[in-house]
Amino acid sequence: MTSQLLSIAASGLAASSAALNITAQNIANASTAGYVRETINQSELNTPENTGVTNAMALSGVHVTGVNRDVSTYLQGQVYATGSAAAAADGNVTNLTNVGNAVEQSNVYDSITSFQGALESLGANPTNASLRESVLADAQNMAQSFNLASNSLATAQSGMQTDASGGVTQINQLANNLAQINQQIAIDPNPANNGAGLLDQRDAALTSLSKLTNFNASYAANGTVTVQMGGNSGPNLVSGGTATALASATAANGTISFTLGGTALSITGGSLSADQNGLAAAATATTSLNSIASSLITTVNTAQAAGADLTGATGAAMFSGTTAGNIAVTMTSGNQIATAATGSAAGSQDITNLNAMQSALNTAGIATNTNSLIFTTSSATASATTAQTAQDAISTQAQSQLAAQSGVDLNTEAANLLQYQQAFQASGKVIQAADTMFQQLIGIT
Repeated sequence: MTSQLLSIAASGLAASSAALNITAQNIANASTAGYVRETINQSELNTPENTGVTNAMALSGVHVTGVNRDVSTYLQGQVYATGSAAAAADGNVTNLTNVGNAVEQSNVYDSITSFQGALESLGANPTNASLRESVLADAQNMAQSFNLASNSLATAQSGMQTDASGGVTQINQLANNLAQINQQIAIDPNPANNGAGLLDQRDAALTSLSKLTNFNASYAANGTVTVQMGGNSGPNLVSGGTATALASATAANGTISFTLGGTALSITGGSLSADQNGLAAAATATTSLNSIASSLITTVNTAQAAGADLTGATGAAMFSGTTAGNIAVTMTSGNQIATAATGSAAGSQDITNLNAMQSALNTAGIATNTNSLIFTTSSATASATTAQTAQDAISTQAQSQLAAQSGVDLNTEAANLLQYQQAFQASGKVIQAADTMFQQLIGIT
């Protein structure tokens, strides 16, 4: 009798001690990022008693069966998905802003309107040397603005390519980490007691991965995770202890594409998606800007060749180059501006060719197309900013729901601490009672 009582009390002490340890662990990690609240699993111990009575049981106390992580895989999945979407939205705003600023802050539109304004002013007095030099100066400023816009777009592209390359490296590192964690979980001899820390590491790696890309995570009964990219039917990034390498390729226009183990992959979330979108926007803007610059060069040079300059000679080319990046003014004097019709005498006041040049510039839509390019990039940024606000709010809500379900509440832990302390003390009292009874029995005998 007393030995059974001692055994039951000892098991109670062990269970209370384990619960106190878990409570202390929760309190200590209340501010640890990614930590999931833990509780112990315990069950009643009963053993058959050989008394000749059917279903007779001997009471044996309590047994701690393992450690439980209070976390919902559904809520975790929501955090990963919304975090991936939020990271993509944040990156889209940053990248599209950089693309838009590259064009707008170069003042290329203002320089075009200034050049066309200088041509219009020259029409009032086509032989005026000051007005001619003003046209030439505005042409040089316009060419430099195109150069600046092109260089700024190239810089933005380079930055996004560097970020994307770093993202690919990080994903491969996280995939290797997850494969190693899977191996450790799989060989853990006592996962019920030892696995909580490994599962926290697993979830932390998945959280980091969600900032970089979208994925689908599925879990085996032992806690190992399989990670698929590109949706539920996509290729595996991580399966068991194996990680598949993600790779990127850069096209001639600066855009990027991805493959996983050699299989083409579509990424729709995380910072990698934002880099891919931003590079596509930069490539489109560069193509448009180059088209505008090429049209400007051809239009002005063609008009120049069709008229006579101030000396009566056939107009020389004003610009060299074919793109926004290499456009340059080759004309060395304002006197070379061909304002008059072909065959006009030196010093002619005729502005037939100047009018034709202005009309050709308007027909080509140089200013209009540049303004449209700026509007397109700014509109894309505005739309991305609206999406960012919504996605950030959704992600924050998902994180809050997970934290409320799996995070550590110090008030709850304080109450548990008191409860387990009392249970520990009560088990100690039982041991004292058993000892007293044992001493009494010895005295009787």
